[in-house]
Amino acid sequence: MSPTPHLSRRGLLAAGAASAALPLLAPSVASARPVGEVRRAPYTFRNAEIVGGGFVTGIVFNQREPGLVYARTDIGGAYRLDTASRRWLPLTDWIGWDEYGHTGIISIATDQVDPDRVYLAAGTYTLPDWDPTMAAILRSTDRGRTWQTTPLPFRLGGNMPGRGIGERLVIDPNRNKILYLGVRGGHGLWRSTDHGKTFAKVTSFPNPGNFVIDPTDPDGYNGDNQGVLQVVFDKRTGRAGRATRTLYVTVADTDNILYRSTDAGATWERVPGQPTGFIPHHAVFDHVGGYLYLATSNTAGPYDGSKGDVWKLDTATDTWTRISPVPSTSDDNQYGYSGLTIDRQNPDTLMVSTQIQWWPDCILFRSTDGGASWTRAWDMDTNSERTLRYDIDISAAPWLTWNGSPSLPEIAPKLGWMMESVQIDPFDSGHFMYGTGATIYGTDNLTDWDSGGTVRISVRAQGLEETSIGCVISPPVGPAHLFSGVGDVGGFRHTDLNKATKMYDNPTFGATPALDYAELAPHTIVRVGNPTSGWTQHFGISTDSGDTWTPSRSEPSGVTGPGVDDQAVAISAEGRRIVWAPAGAPASWSDDHGATWTASEGLPAGVSVRSDRVNPAKFYAYGSGVFYLSTDGGKSFKATAATGLPTAGNVRFKAVPGQEGDIWLAGGTTKPTTPTPYGLWRSTDSGASFTRFEAVDEGDVVGFGKAAPGATYPAVYTSSKIDGVRGIFRSDDAGRTWIRINDDRHQYAWTGNTITGDPRIYGRVYFGTNGRGVMYGDPK
Repeated sequence: MSPTPHLSRRGLLAAGAASAALPLLAPSVASARPVGEVRRAPYTFRNAEIVGGGFVTGIVFNQREPGLVYARTDIGGAYRLDTASRRWLPLTDWIGWDEYGHTGIISIATDQVDPDRVYLAAGTYTLPDWDPTMAAILRSTDRGRTWQTTPLPFRLGGNMPGRGIGERLVIDPNRNKILYLGVRGGHGLWRSTDHGKTFAKVTSFPNPGNFVIDPTDPDGYNGDNQGVLQVVFDKRTGRAGRATRTLYVTVADTDNILYRSTDAGATWERVPGQPTGFIPHHAVFDHVGGYLYLATSNTAGPYDGSKGDVWKLDTATDTWTRISPVPSTSDDNQYGYSGLTIDRQNPDTLMVSTQIQWWPDCILFRSTDGGASWTRAWDMDTNSERTLRYDIDISAAPWLTWNGSPSLPEIAPKLGWMMESVQIDPFDSGHFMYGTGATIYGTDNLTDWDSGGTVRISVRAQGLEETSIGCVISPPVGPAHLFSGVGDVGGFRHTDLNKATKMYDNPTFGATPALDYAELAPHTIVRVGNPTSGWTQHFGISTDSGDTWTPSRSEPSGVTGPGVDDQAVAISAEGRRIVWAPAGAPASWSDDHGATWTASEGLPAGVSVRSDRVNPAKFYAYGSGVFYLSTDGGKSFKATAATGLPTAGNVRFKAVPGQEGDIWLAGGTTKPTTPTPYGLWRSTDSGASFTRFEAVDEGDVVGFGKAAPGATYPAVYTSSKIDGVRGIFRSDDAGRTWIRINDDRHQYAWTGNTITGDPRIYGRVYFGTNGRGVMYGDPK
């Protein structure tokens, strides 16, 4: 997985967090009362399954009820595990367009006094340009079926550095009205005394933290203070209904990592004798022995960390013991420690993970004597031969090899990376799960480790879809109805929408922003992306409906990336000519499947390109409010006379299958610093002029599918705001009227990247999300 963070859409003004409770996973229902001219239609939405795909930053077991467990992701919301199906149920699909940042979950708290209560600390970025919405606490009294929102006066950073550090939001195990929240950015420690309805700063807490990854980047991704990290309770110092007296707080300050209160948070002291030099990633309290365990590292993670230690504090005597499997003083220690857990059934048993070790693999360590001695999930001899205490079944997500066959001592799939949440089930010593940068792994026979047996690890991410989707296409013929371009994990040919398949190969991409097929020869498909696994090519072509691929033999001079979004590459209607607008090089054309490239004339850098779906000689381009037309197969382009188009924002356009010169364009922005038209337009003269749809207040992406029965024009699908209502819409009459096909319980946050209908199934729509994978919907 690329160490590049998932990036949300940027720049839309937020409308603020809603406070009304919204039901979860209920079926869509047709409304009897139209809003404006917008009608509604009942749809069922599902994922085209990839299974995982992104960073699972936290797994949290309830400490009272067996089988109650939650997972959080950096951009894809939160989930609860359904024990009957062993699938994860999404809990945050109700989050809408204007609050899209609330799908970045920095912490989950599940209540051991009242297991029906669960809380999420939500907020994706600390950078206003990336996420204009302030953070919030989302609170539920029915295990995530419905939610209420508590706005916060700061941002949290669910997809920022440090997001894998232990849970920043916790509930007092004795008096569950009390919650604590550790906050980054110098905002300190906050507390609620009313089940999370309100929060106030704990003014007596002495240290807001000071660890900044890059002090020279104060307004950037690495420039904020990691802050107050984690609160852990010694629940022995309270009783039911009374606030726990003793609690510990970890802080991102290499000289002062741990504070303690013995009067329920009224006053605080620096714990004496504490280690210095690293920041704490996870803290776990043993309520039987009275020990506090800390895993520390020299960075915030999750992509780095080269030194660290594991510490054990005897809280009765304030005696510290370094119990690192490999101490930081050793030359063999080239990693920090992060994921940390103890076996609640046998508290002397604990496990810890390396924060990251890209080569040859991350390591899990296990101790059954309180950290006095350790064994490893794998050992390596002087000949670089690895001996494994485990095996891994990836049949649920076979792409986890990244199409790689590395040389030993590396193996595929890896045991993991970014393994910052490692959890033994508090009620079952054999049940264990851990998150990685791409999935959840788990086992039911963990204790076989101790007797020399093989621990059977398998993918446990079914139902959890955490990918950012760059593009989707649906060709009219072939074994696959859907092809997806996916961030971090390349993309997939979906011959079965209910099963993960092999990642695109030859070349393998870390991300695929653009795909296109030849409308009149749809077995021919092109894709562009960011190469990985030893590849250098950014372009691949298939002539057998995506079964096999061929990389380009050359590229336009200067290419640094695949290009602009899902409109970076286009193939002519009959499949002979390709136009590619890569980053770092001029838009160029090829008539030999990418063997050679020639710069197109008349186009500036950074444009988007599309092909006409009927006339092989026509290509279109767009940039900065100007529309361009080519009538010679992309060799040359000229600006058309079209005016009034958006000059900024998220602008996407498509040509209509079966209709020469018919183009729809959506885009614009409400950002006040960039005033520009925002809506949906149509041209029927190859872009010479465009007419705006007045009902569409904000248009963001458009696509086409099979026509309605009795109709000749394709069904049109869009993610837009129409007559004041934001949603996913379908029109069966070329945009004269619109039907909203999602509802407020199925909004999927930001859906402005890509959408298409299925040309073979009327009513079916596919669209991409920024964290919830590929969604597809069918009429009920």
